[in-house]
Amino acid sequence: MKKLIAILIAASSLVSCSDFLDRENPYKIESDYYFTDESSLEIYTNGLVISAATAMQSFVDGDKYADTQAWDGTYAYFRDNYAPTDASNWGQGNWSYLRSVNFYLDNMRKATASEAVMNHYEGVGRFFRAWFYYAKVRTFGAVPWYEHMIDATDEEALYKGRDNREEVCRNILADLNYACEHCLTDAKYRVQSSYIHKYVALALKARFCLYEGTFRKYHPVDPSTGQPWIADESKMYLQECAKACEELMASGVYSLTDNPAARATQYRDMFTNSKASEIYTNEFIWARTYNAELSVTHIFNSYMVNVQYGNYSFNRDFVNTYLMQDGTPFTTKYADYNSVDFKTECTGRDLRMTQTMRHPGFTRTKNGAKVTFAPDLGFAKTGYHPIKWLSDDATMDTNTSPCDNDVPLMRYAEVLLNYAEAKAELGEMTQDVWNKTIKPLRERAGVTSIYPTEADPYMVSYFQGKVTDAAILEVRRERGVEMTMENIRYDDIIRWRQGELFARPWRGIWIEASETELDLNYDGVKETMVTADKGNTTKMTVLYIDGASDIGHTLSEGTKGNIMTATKMERKWHDYKYVKPIPTSAIQENPNLQQNPGW
Repeated sequence: MKKLIAILIAASSLVSCSDFLDRENPYKIESDYYFTDESSLEIYTNGLVISAATAMQSFVDGDKYADTQAWDGTYAYFRDNYAPTDASNWGQGNWSYLRSVNFYLDNMRKATASEAVMNHYEGVGRFFRAWFYYAKVRTFGAVPWYEHMIDATDEEALYKGRDNREEVCRNILADLNYACEHCLTDAKYRVQSSYIHKYVALALKARFCLYEGTFRKYHPVDPSTGQPWIADESKMYLQECAKACEELMASGVYSLTDNPAARATQYRDMFTNSKASEIYTNEFIWARTYNAELSVTHIFNSYMVNVQYGNYSFNRDFVNTYLMQDGTPFTTKYADYNSVDFKTECTGRDLRMTQTMRHPGFTRTKNGAKVTFAPDLGFAKTGYHPIKWLSDDATMDTNTSPCDNDVPLMRYAEVLLNYAEAKAELGEMTQDVWNKTIKPLRERAGVTSIYPTEADPYMVSYFQGKVTDAAILEVRRERGVEMTMENIRYDDIIRWRQGELFARPWRGIWIEASETELDLNYDGVKETMVTADKGNTTKMTVLYIDGASDIGHTLSEGTKGNIMTATKMERKWHDYKYVKPIPTSAIQENPNLQQNPGW
């Protein structure tokens, strides 16, 4: 780890040195003098990792505005008045990473090393170009494709229009195929969890191909043109996803961590343990690592408990998808499942549920003692208070406390889910595929595996009746539960063409009566209240309801019912929002860029 940090610091200093940038032609000097041997390639590509490996807060926030969470704040994109003048992510700074990658690819072969090593490092560079363009396609759809660094005087390239999305995606796939073929798997290339190697490339290929394959399947037109796709490539992408997963699975390098005696804690430990990247090397394919000894830390604990920093709260409609431990749906066990009290709904469920959100009996360590922590309704307005990334050490909750739990950017569970979904979407789900993918994921969560033969009505309803295939729905259920708060769900809703879920009302826990002291820990200590009396500040946590206000929280049945969480603005969905608009400023600078339809 210390060696890695030193390398990254060295790379950063090389790029930012002022006298270097002041030279007449810094790129020529850097390429001639910098790329000399394998070490220089390693240093440069590790510098690329810094920008590509998503930081803790950005990673978790990636799903904050998805259908699974409620939030108390504003997200302008869901407003009706959001316009191209509000758009971003197209400025010089947003494209500078591609320039760095293409500069590297244009010059890296000036170094001297074996052909296999040179091909490996070209694969690493092409991995990062694919990573960059995959993000751009998810955001804007069609974008200009640049395979080489652009000279500042090349106005034709600088002011070109957007290339067809289908062409851009084929180029992304070509880059990933090269990386999958040529990136090495030797121990030296896998000694750090942040290094890029063949298995990381395979994992990204699987993720990208699943995204594009399902996007093409569920979106009848290209949202960048408003016209039908030029070619039907959805099946091809899904097949490529399956192939990448099969190769990675067959390697035998990765496996699920499952200690039956530790199933009540092992899932959450992957996200809270400061040594997770070292402990879960069999499961973490690519990770961003933190280290308190080297002062490489974050303060995310404070974002999970302090309302001034963050608002994370699960939506009951999503919570309802957690199965019972006997493998049956929670929603078939109770006739009116939304009115089940908090303790009952937390009992006998998939063990990931109580490792993802606060529950009766949840404890943390404070001043050397175990202390119970009930859901904080002042923070998590629905009552479903996340704990997935929260350290058990409550002394780490201040905004100055350094936390060093790692971020698994890609882990083996996602590969299994990608494979299961690709096979289900291809109509090739079998008992064998199920047993290799969904079954082990559920069993390590204490859930009996039941191969689906009939669609669960709740899941059909959840996805608006647009999908009735039992296998697809169960894979989606599993994906939502396993990967929640891991920067996956928002993109899933986009590719499944389920954007209306972003505007669905937010439902919370059942409250039997307002103005009544509540014991959400069920330990005899009443610690919270839902009240309309804004002068009530006597309890540990208070959720104020205000039925007269369009921004006030309410109970679904007046003085009792589910907490219905409000937001500071109305959320609306329109299908043109499946891709974001090209910023007005970008089109003004380059009129050859055409706006996405509807914007």
